Amino acid sequence: MRTYTAVIGLEFHVHLATSTKMFCGCRVTYGDPPNTHTCPVCLGHPGALPVTNEKAVELGVMAGLALNCDVAERALFARKNYFYPDLPKGYQISQFDEPICTGGYIDVPTPEGKIRVGITRLHLEEDAAKNVHVGTSGRMHGSVGSLVDFNRGGTPLMEIVTEPDIPSPEAARATANQLKDILRAVGVSEADMEKGQLRCDANVSIRNPDGTFGTKTELKNMNSFRFVERGLARELERQREILENGGRVEQTTLHYDPETDEVHELRSKEYAHDYRYFPEPDLLPLELSRAYVRALEERLPELPDQMLVRFVEQYGLSEYDAGVLTADRDLAAFYEAVAAEVDPKQASNWISGDLRALLNESGTGISASRVAPEHMIELIELLAAGKVSRSAARTALGTVFETGDSPSVVVEREGLASVGFDELSSVVDKAISANPEEAERVRSGDTKVVGFLVGQVMKATRGNADGGRVRELLMEKLGS
Repeated sequence: MRTYTAVIGLEFHVHLATSTKMFCGCRVTYGDPPNTHTCPVCLGHPGALPVTNEKAVELGVMAGLALNCDVAERALFARKNYFYPDLPKGYQISQFDEPICTGGYIDVPTPEGKIRVGITRLHLEEDAAKNVHVGTSGRMHGSVGSLVDFNRGGTPLMEIVTEPDIPSPEAARATANQLKDILRAVGVSEADMEKGQLRCDANVSIRNPDGTFGTKTELKNMNSFRFVERGLARELERQREILENGGRVEQTTLHYDPETDEVHELRSKEYAHDYRYFPEPDLLPLELSRAYVRALEERLPELPDQMLVRFVEQYGLSEYDAGVLTADRDLAAFYEAVAAEVDPKQASNWISGDLRALLNESGTGISASRVAPEHMIELIELLAAGKVSRSAARTALGTVFETGDSPSVVVEREGLASVGFDELSSVVDKAISANPEEAERVRSGDTKVVGFLVGQVMKATRGNADGGRVRELLMEKLGS
């Protein structure tokens, strides 16, 4: 059987976290009534002149630095000419042969191990308006008409293009998540895909057994990283089937439908588009001094991979646990507040395990949770002092998550406190008396039966006993 290797590159379009648009003073908003944040500039009226948003340039440079890019001393805006209803000027102001950043990379932990994904370029541009297709599918195909909302038109946009260094759909998803985490950590974008603040396209081909590249196709309009992974897997499967049957992969643009798990052709890309780029005559080139770039570099926060290394070294965590905690900047800050007061590994276990499960189940972020660091510190201290069992502590955490009450109050109110020694000893005696056959088997050396007796005691105490202590008492009393 022939061996094929995936060759994947990603393109990201990211809204920058500015309050106004790229070349005018209109506010950047999400969810407002259509066409309420527009002006002659972003509507492309004749004679209206653009002015570059300084904050957008600053955020673009910071993103490039975080991605290990070279920042250009001179960057030039250009007109990208094409005609579409969402582009009122008939061209998009973008960057072409002189982008603001080039030649970076990110290191990505993937199922295949850590890989280095090169960044070809990072450039600034304005977003197009939003087409709203009226119909059940929400897409142009099958719609009865289309409307245009110009609120999004002119929003500061950053396009990031990777090298084709990604070996699998799983690695593509990991790369997308890593890049999103970096951008959020630096504060250049909220990167919320539901709001359209981050969009991802993928270029995919198969490298032939002789090392030559196959024909590239492009997957567009994927609205989650999970769909990026699934779409790429399906497209690679499609390409392999074509090649195995002696066919030829055509250069096309495709859409992935998650409901059917199929890819559909949007349009042929047999020939590259000629956008007739030329320098934007209404904007001066960007001149970025070394001092300006150094000042922005000094403002960069600790990046996710740096924080992961620190968590491993400072708190003694595994790479996996540190990765879970540092993937969310707010969760990492919550953890550090707890780990400063209690055992760091216990803090990691509770936050990355039980608390995170509650957050995921409810769809709540840690910043919106009723559980404060003080609550988690108190709960871990109660457990360490033997005042609650682990199962009782889990129950208490669930109640704290719902009510915001302190763990001590919850434990007292719901009778979750651990059983005292005298009471526990009495319950153990009753369990032995009620199960003489099992008790005798333990006395004879069959220690596997101890688990049954432990379960009887835990049931009698409603789980408010320490399982390890119960086992010790049973073994002592049965002389085994």
